[in-house]
Amino acid sequence: MGRLRLMIGRRFLGNLVISRVGGGMELSHLDVVGTVRRLQATQEATVGAIAEELRVDPSRSSRIVADLVRQGLLKREVSQEDARRTIVVVTPVGQDLLKKVDEVKRDTIRDVVSDWPEEDIARFAELYDRFISGFDRRRQLFEMESQDATGGGED
Repeated sequence: MGRLRLMIGRRFLGNLVISRVGGGMELSHLDVVGTVRRLQATQEATVGAIAEELRVDPSRSSRIVADLVRQGLLKREVSQEDARRTIVVVTPVGQDLLKKVDEVKRDTIRDVVSDWPEEDIARFAELYDRFISGFDRRRQLFEMESQDATGGGED
């Protein structure tokens, strides 16, 4: 776990993607475009929702979104739920970038497991999914416990 944490902390995959995709990208750009894609699947992506998801200041989120809009990877639109609200969506150029990001990630994983037997790969995928799901449930529980302990829960 410690070695994995170090690789994640050093942003190995993100840096690998940038080295392959280039285009003046920064790690924070990849984070935001990926976050908008994830958010769009379940809700409208606002600058505030992006900031909350990435745990950054809304002003930082706004600056990164503005950079990505200038680069043509994201665009701002009017919310269909509330016309007073602005949302952020991934453009076709951003979708192309995300496809390249996914390809680099898949290629890297394929390379890592290239000498594994098929049954090991299938079992690892199953166990990894179970592990991440359990880890996410534990994170959610921790966040609820933290809110209760600080009085952050609603009445």
